[in-house]
Amino acid sequence: MSGPLPAPDRRPGVPDTAGSRRLDLHACLTVAGIAPRAGDLHAIDVLSMVDDTTYAALRRWITGTP
Repeated sequence: MSGPLPAPDRRPGVPDTAGSRRLDLHACLTVAGIAPRAGDLHAIDVLSMVDDTTYAALRRWITGTP
């Protein structure tokens, strides 16, 4: 038998909001030339779960966009 079934409000293979943000943070850091260290992965996980306003500010700080 395969793994657990996805939550009914999610499509298989589509990351949830935190998962999407986690991928986005990795991409933003990579573009900014910041390679996350192994110990930074926990921080990225925590930061991917903040509210929308905080996440927008975090992303703006990393990318340097107004």
